[in-house]
Amino acid sequence: MAADHSNSKEHIPVFIDEVKFELASRHALGAQLRALPTPPLGPELDLWLEVAGPKDDELIRPESNYEVRPGSKFYTAPSTINPGSGSYVHS
Repeated sequence: MAADHSNSKEHIPVFIDEVKFELASRHALGAQLRALPTPPLGPELDLWLEVAGPKDDELIRPESNYEVRPGSKFYTAPSTINPGSGSYVHS
């Protein structure tokens, strides 16, 4: 007889900047993924899904729906990179 899993909750482990979080479903909006850290990711940061192999990493858009695999690795990066705005002074 098959086990009844109707009341069991699925926990999908994902990592954002190497910190483990758990999702209750394999499907999540980008906004839900951005809300996992405390505090949630602000508009100054982009969230990216690390893609293995030669393909480009995937930008996670807040309004888009994603199928999340257990162990998925995400990372953050500044939304805008302005190479002339740093405080580095070459001497």
